[in-house]
Amino acid sequence: MPFQTPLILLTGPLGSGKTTLLQHMVQSSALRLALLINEFGEFGIDGKLVKGKNLQIIELEGGCVCCSLIGEFEAALEEIIETAAPEAIVVEATGVAEPDALVFDVSDLIPQVRMDGVITIMDADAMVAFPDLGHTIQIQVKEADLLLLNKSDLVSPNQQQSLQTKLRTLNSNAPIIPTTYCQVDPELLFGLVHHQRVQPQEHSHQLEYQSFSYRPIAPLQRSCFERLVKKLGPEVYRAKGFVPFPDGNYLFNYVNGRWTLESLPEEEAGLLVFIGQDIKSKEAQIMESLRACEISQVAPRPFNHTAS
Repeated sequence: MPFQTPLILLTGPLGSGKTTLLQHMVQSSALRLALLINEFGEFGIDGKLVKGKNLQIIELEGGCVCCSLIGEFEAALEEIIETAAPEAIVVEATGVAEPDALVFDVSDLIPQVRMDGVITIMDADAMVAFPDLGHTIQIQVKEADLLLLNKSDLVSPNQQQSLQTKLRTLNSNAPIIPTTYCQVDPELLFGLVHHQRVQPQEHSHQLEYQSFSYRPIAPLQRSCFERLVKKLGPEVYRAKGFVPFPDGNYLFNYVNGRWTLESLPEEEAGLLVFIGQDIKSKEAQIMESLRACEISQVAPRPFNHTAS
């Protein structure tokens, strides 16, 4: 049998830490990796954040990778194998994708690759705040060969144990590793050997999440932006992007009411993406508030004093 490039699939809910794990894999692995990123929303953000020496990045934007993008996905795999000859391929699926169909397609329909393993990242803090796991998240957990219970530092030891028990009821085989910032021995992430070969169930995609984007035309007043972020309602589950302030550009990450701003060494064009349930009903209000934070670029008119 000809050589098959191993493929690792990263899955998990929005904001759980998939891009953080991807960056960790790039920085810590000695393998020559190729990355495929499926970004939910109108614009790709995560692909701009991943930097490494021996890698090729192809962003697949919008839609669900397990169905509407399978043709493009297959073509991307063929192209990346031919042009980059990677030792392993890592696919970051969108947080709203159900991975079972993708796993089946890779295993049965794409002879150039073999499914090496599915790694599912779960947000411990979000699991405590939102204990009901939806259909998509349950499939992500069930399909996993390795479960990372990320952000475990944000919950108590008793809560962590309870969450592990809950995950075990959905998947009794995959090891569960508590992590902070997805820091885990890279040796545990490769060679998992995916054994599950169950024909995926037919599923119709409900529009569980919606997204919209905002491009500022001027720097934002930081205090105004922070007040806006603190007032975001529960319909905004995830937001991320590059925010221009007068003192420079910042990377903005928002998940479940928690948010951070991190100074960027390089200039990036301002762009924010908001993701949530029924978020379109709040789009106009949020956009208006963001525009109100923009610092006017129009210089004040000089005051002409005329003697009486």
